[in-house]
This record gives sequence, C-alpha cells and structure tokens, in this order.
Amino acid sequence: MKRDVGAELDVEITDPTTLEFQIAVAPQPGAEVTESLSFVLDGREIPLSEIHEISGDHGNRIHKLEAPVGNLKVSYSATVIGQADPAPVRDLDLSTYLRPSRYAEADKFFGFAGTEFGDIADSATILEKISSWVGARLNYVPGSSDPIDGAADTLLAGSGVCRDYAHLVVALLRAVNVPARLVSVYAPGCQPMDFHAVAEAFVDGQWRVVDATLLAPRQSLVRIATGRDAADTAWLDNHKGQITVNNMEVFATVDGDLPRDSIDQLVSIR
Repeated sequence: MKRDVGAELDVEITDPTTLEFQIAVAPQPGAEVTESLSFVLDGREIPLSEIHEISGDHGNRIHKLEAPVGNLKVSYSATVIGQADPAPVRDLDLSTYLRPSRYAEADKFFGFAGTEFGDIADSATILEKISSWVGARLNYVPGSSDPIDGAADTLLAGSGVCRDYAHLVVALLRAVNVPARLVSVYAPGCQPMDFHAVAEAFVDGQWRVVDATLLAPRQSLVRIATGRDAADTAWLDNHKGQITVNNMEVFATVDGDLPRDSIDQLVSIR
C-alpha cells in the first residue's frame, strides 16, 4: 500500500508566541517513509535548524518554534510505502489508558457503561458494540461542539465531530476495563477531509483501532500522534500570543482503491 498524506496551514500571528505543531507522521518502523516540511514566515523560509523537534511518547513529533508577528505558512507532505509494524505495547500504557483523562472522563461512565456493556465478556465484541452504539447515538455535525467538550458533554449533546466520537468511545471502553487511547491520523477516504481522530483499544495483545464515525477505512490510516485524549494529540498548540488560522487543507490518498472495512473486524493502525 502506498499512501500520500500532508497538510497546508496558513496562520496569522498577531502577538509573538510559541507554536507547537503535531502534523508529521509518527515513525513507521517496517514501512518506507519520505517526507518534507517547511515553515515560511512573511515569505522567508525558516531553516529547520531553528525548529525544535521534540520526540514524545509513542513517537509523537512536536515541531516547536518561537514565532514573531507575521503570516506563517506551514507545508508538510509524506509518502508511506508498505505497512508499519504493530504499535508496541508497554505495561505503563495498559495502566495509563485505563484512567480517566481531561476529555475522556471514564469515571463518569462506570455505572452507565456497566449497565449497557458489562455483560459482554469478549473484548473484541465490546469494541464492535461500543463502536456501533456511539455511531448510532451521535450525529456527525461539523461545528456542533466546543474544543473544551468532553465525552460526557458529547453524550448529552448527541452530536459532535470525530474527536468527540473518539472521546466517547475511549471513555466507555475504559469504563469497562478495556485500555483505550486517542490517535490523530491522516485518513484516506475521509469526507470531509481533515485531521481525523480515532480510538485505539488493547484487545488480543495488540492495539486495535475503533472509528465510530465510519468516515474512512481503518486499514489505510497513518498515525500522527497518540495519547490520553485530544490534549495530547492536537495538531496545533498556541502558548502566550494570539493567532488566527486563516486556512487549513489536509490531504490523504492511497494508490489504487481504498481498502474495504467492516466494523466487526479487528484492525490495527499499520
């Protein structure tokens, strides 16, 4: 499988600030990756030596820069050929991703999730049931949620976007003792095209991807960042100053036909 992914960002900086981008694909051991990344401020390309790349958990790549006032254009593209090795499993992850977090408040769902899904002993079946339940319960409505909304807000509102679906899935899985986390991805076939968010659950010894939106085939996803919830995986963080995102374009394609997906299959991000 060959996948071409990337993003073009246009950011207006009105007060000097520190920006952190998470748009570069995570390391893909076992696959072949070529990529390019550029930052242009008011028509002047910033040398990559002035961009601080921070390596986070799970291979998250944070590109950090001190940005003065001006117009910043960021361009990223990558070609991924082949499939990466399955994501490694650490004992620490199996503990961390059972705990409540900022946007996936699993402790608020213990009683509810136990009533809805507590009688299902098989973890693979739980993935299918929770994915189907969230997909049927929510309406995908762009702009319907706020950046500070958590899983409980999403359940009450009955609508949201991909990150809201993923947060609710993660919270419900943790509430029935299945370790779960959030992953930002490039998603070939996704409509509307955007940075996409999915859940990942530990089942049968591997991390398995759950996407209750059904917006893109899971087999073609490319991992960008992994964490407890959107607080760890945001594509842009702004510290100190003031910015406006003028434009954002994301692209993700596969060479040939998109894979066929079925909600009852166990799929890993590769």
